[in-house]
Amino acid sequence: MNQNNADKAKETLESVIKNVPTKLIIIAGIAIFVLIFFRPWVQVGAGQRGVVLDFGAVQKEVMPEGLHLLIPVMQKVAIMDVRMQKVEMDAAAASADLQDISTRVALNYHVVPDKANVVYQNIGVHFGERIIDPAIQEVVKAVTAKYTAEELITKRAIVGEAMRQALAERLIANNIAVDAFSIMTFSFSKVFTEAIESKQTAEQLALKAKRDLDRIKIEAEQKITAARAEAESLRLQRANISTDLIELRKIEANMKAIEKWNGILPQVTGGGAIPLIGLGDTPKRLKQ
Repeated sequence: MNQNNADKAKETLESVIKNVPTKLIIIAGIAIFVLIFFRPWVQVGAGQRGVVLDFGAVQKEVMPEGLHLLIPVMQKVAIMDVRMQKVEMDAAAASADLQDISTRVALNYHVVPDKANVVYQNIGVHFGERIIDPAIQEVVKAVTAKYTAEELITKRAIVGEAMRQALAERLIANNIAVDAFSIMTFSFSKVFTEAIESKQTAEQLALKAKRDLDRIKIEAEQKITAARAEAESLRLQRANISTDLIELRKIEANMKAIEKWNGILPQVTGGGAIPLIGLGDTPKRLKQ
C-alpha cells in the first residue's frame, strides 16, 4: 500500500515538472543560486552599525540594527560594534618631583554610532590599538607630570578627573566617546614607599605628642584654676572673720555646754577648782 502511494506521488511530480515551462525552471534556478551564493541581504545585530561599501568606497549611509537588502556584487557591509567597551592597561610616568610612577587605569568608551562610517574609513576596526592605547599612555604621562608623588595620592580624585577630561578631548576628535575613567592603582618605587611610611609614622607620633601636651596643659590649667578658686575662698573667709565674730562663736559654744550641764557638780576634782566653762563670758545667762 505504501509503495503504491509513493509511486503515485512520483508520477504526480513528474507530471507537474513536464507541464512547467523550461524557462520558468531556469529562472527559479538562477534565483535560488543568487540567493545562496550572493546573499543580497545583511543583518545588523544589537549594538552594531553597518557601514555600506559600494565597490569598496565608504558611503554616508550608516545602517541601523535590523535586516537590510543589498545590491549583489556592488555593495558590501562592514559591521562596527558601537557598544561600550572596556580596556585596562598600565602606564609608566614620572611625577613632578621626578618619582617613577606606574599607574593602572581602566577606560570605558564607545564609537559614536552615527560616525561609525567615519571611524571605519579613517581608523578601521582596530581603533583600540591605534587610538585608545596611545592616547591613554600620553594622557597619563602628561597629567602625572603636573603633580608630586604625594599629591597623586592625596589628590587622586582630582588627578583622575583631569585624565578623564584630557582623554575625552583627544578621543572625541576621532569620534570615540569616553563613558568612564578610573585610576585603579598607583605603584611607587620601594625607596619612596618606605619614605612615605616613615613620614606617616612620624606624623602620627607628632600628633600623639601634641595631643598629650595639650592634655597636660589643660590638666595644669584646671589645677591652677582650682587652686585660685580655693585661695580666693580662703581670702574671703579671712576677710569675714572679725573679733566680734570670734567672741560670738565662743559664746555660742559656752551656751551649748551650759545647756548640756545637768546642774550637778562633780564630787571629786583633780585640781581643787570647780571647772565652769566660760562663766565670765555669760554673766547675763547666770543671773537669769
